[in-house]
Amino acid sequence: MTIAPSYLPAEHPPVKFGKVGVLLVNLGTPDGTDYTSMRRYLREFLTDRRVIEWSPLKWYPILFGIVLNTRPQKVGKAYETIWNKDKNESFLRTYTRNQSDLMAARLKDLPNVKVDWAMRYGTPSIASRINALKDEGCDRIVLFPLYPQYAAATTATVNDKAFRHLLKMRWQPALRTVPDYHDDETYIEALASSVTKHLAGLDWEPEVILASFHGIPLSYSEQGDPYFYQCQETGRLLRETLGLAKEKFMITFQSRFGPEEWLQPYTDKTVEKLAQDGVKRIAVLNPGFVSDCLETLEEIAEQAAHSFHENGGEKFAHIPCLNDSEDGMRVLEKVVRRELLGWV
Repeated sequence: MTIAPSYLPAEHPPVKFGKVGVLLVNLGTPDGTDYTSMRRYLREFLTDRRVIEWSPLKWYPILFGIVLNTRPQKVGKAYETIWNKDKNESFLRTYTRNQSDLMAARLKDLPNVKVDWAMRYGTPSIASRINALKDEGCDRIVLFPLYPQYAAATTATVNDKAFRHLLKMRWQPALRTVPDYHDDETYIEALASSVTKHLAGLDWEPEVILASFHGIPLSYSEQGDPYFYQCQETGRLLRETLGLAKEKFMITFQSRFGPEEWLQPYTDKTVEKLAQDGVKRIAVLNPGFVSDCLETLEEIAEQAAHSFHENGGEKFAHIPCLNDSEDGMRVLEKVVRRELLGWV
């Protein structure tokens, strides 16, 4: 819809309105595996006060003096092992773009809805895609941080970034933020279906299944972050849906960084101990990740598998994330349609 020219001064530019935007936002990805790209990405990520809550007076000398001079090479090499060579990009970018395209196709019965995607860190930025949706006439936007479980370091920082951009806008779109969906029935069923299908393709049965979630510092949880409890609830519902005994299913936390204590049990330590205790076959999934990324493809499918075998384990399976699968898209579509109610 465009405002009729008679309502505007002759020199006024055309104004579009009346559409609804859906913006899918994932964590982010470097543009390349080279030092410069990695450093730019890590700098943006690790200067976010939601991610690292230490005082900048304490953190920045460490970050700029040590971390950003050493970590880009290490992380860049890790990304190279799981890089989508066909598209010269990370699989997180590939899957997020696919999710956006597939969502647009699934919402084709709603012609006034425009779907786009962005990254909290890196490109395309949240600000650029809010502007693009506004330019297309979207005066209302559903902002969808792609995290099933809420954490201040993930969901909240996406919302923060969007709201900060709105502060700069003359004509702000109305904004709805999507809440967590950690106990949504469709989400749990999709996870269970993914596990069942993957295990059916193996010629062996795991003795233990690990649900590995990204960790956060314990202090964040103690200050009221609901993430730990939502992960526990997701795990419980998944275990019950799969019909597994408690001793056959474990919830663990990965990707800790820095000297602080993080949520436990730690995935890497658990994998080592299971192998050392005589467990020969395990499978690991990552229910908190909507798309496969460095933390799943390299940290779990490669590092954890290697550790398990090195410590005496024999069979290791990494169960992929829901990604852009039919089950995964069904979950995202359900959430989006629910949040669009009243606007379309």
